[in-house]
Amino acid sequence: MAIPQSKSTKMGKSRLFRIFMIVGAVFMILLIIIYWDDVGASNFYLHTTISGPHPSRLSPQSRRDPEKKVEEDKESSFLMDIEAFVNQFLEGTADPTEQVRGEPPPGDAHNQSSEKSEEKFVPRREWKIHLTPIDPEKKQRQDSRKQLIQDVCSNKSYFDFPGKNRTFDDIPNKELDHLIVDDRHGIIYCYVPKVACTNWKRIMIVLSESLLLDGVPYQDPLDVPQELIHNSSLHFTFNKFWKRYGKFSRHLMKIKLKKYTKFLFIRDPFVRLISAYRNKFEQENEDFYKRFALVMLRKFSNYSDPPASVVDAFATGIRPSFSNFVQYLLDPNTEKEMPFNEHWRQMYRLCHPCQINYDFVGKLETLDEDAEHLLRILRVDNVVEFPQSHRNRTVSSWEQDWFANIPLEFRKELYRLYEADFKLFGYSKPEKLLHE
Repeated sequence: MAIPQSKSTKMGKSRLFRIFMIVGAVFMILLIIIYWDDVGASNFYLHTTISGPHPSRLSPQSRRDPEKKVEEDKESSFLMDIEAFVNQFLEGTADPTEQVRGEPPPGDAHNQSSEKSEEKFVPRREWKIHLTPIDPEKKQRQDSRKQLIQDVCSNKSYFDFPGKNRTFDDIPNKELDHLIVDDRHGIIYCYVPKVACTNWKRIMIVLSESLLLDGVPYQDPLDVPQELIHNSSLHFTFNKFWKRYGKFSRHLMKIKLKKYTKFLFIRDPFVRLISAYRNKFEQENEDFYKRFALVMLRKFSNYSDPPASVVDAFATGIRPSFSNFVQYLLDPNTEKEMPFNEHWRQMYRLCHPCQINYDFVGKLETLDEDAEHLLRILRVDNVVEFPQSHRNRTVSSWEQDWFANIPLEFRKELYRLYEADFKLFGYSKPEKLLHE
């Protein structure tokens, strides 16, 4: 008996509808998988990759035989995806520094597997393997610097200073704004103003690829525009973690501090103060003039009504002296109004060496050697070179002249104010300045 045409048409439409539903469901599943694989994870964790197996990465043979693997895919691959994502979110990427301190000997299977994990962490071209060992003298220099910090911080009875005995959790979020993170290479840099931080920020911008020109990251640090180097939006610092990671922020900080290579550069504390004064008050700087120089002139130079702008002040030869600057630093009311500016704040207050175990401690006095050593440790010396500085750098031999007009009592008080930096970072007490 023939099926009525209307009934046949209904059955055809029903079958067609089911086919469309199946195709649509498959398409949506594939879309979700692709989105999860390529986009979803990066929204939670920038510059990282999920290390577990994904359905989109299954072999062609696995795709041709879905019936034998459907349960296995659901129970193992999916769960491994979830587990990998959770671990990735909480613990970050593979540690790129584990093999830095002792480079892998050829043929070592364990080290080869470590290298494979590193290749996932950053592009292969950015890892450089050195066949020659690091100069023992440079290694000893680093060991001595780090050991000194550890000794000063761990000895409870030796020289106490504010914040020495607090834990990392005790540090307010706003005081972690100098710790720049590069997740691509597993680097944390604590920048100290007036200690080559401009060039190191250039390096961090190039490595993190946080600044693009026509869609292409900068490759030469010297090409980074001067006006953008200190732009905070280009540097992902610890104090920004809360906004991105919420309640996971402190946990992530601790994991990155444990896994990443952490470094800072420091210099003689008094020479750093001279450099800060020269840069901010001997040159026309409208911002620093209005925020700080006006206060110094009114309080310590007897100018009741100094010029309102730095241009007018410099035109009439009015500017705060180095002695005014020292008086400003020693005035107890200065920090009651606001914390020291970062250019003259104590280095230990910027980088917290008693709470953070730095892997590399560089000094401006040995900048060229230390920069070369550090870039080799990071294994990016084939990607970037530290820029050569040709500017007029403040040197320690100038101290005697700069402090000639500073009263002895002021010098002693200033040393006590910065004594923690002298002791932590191995700078000798300036006996000549303090006993004349």
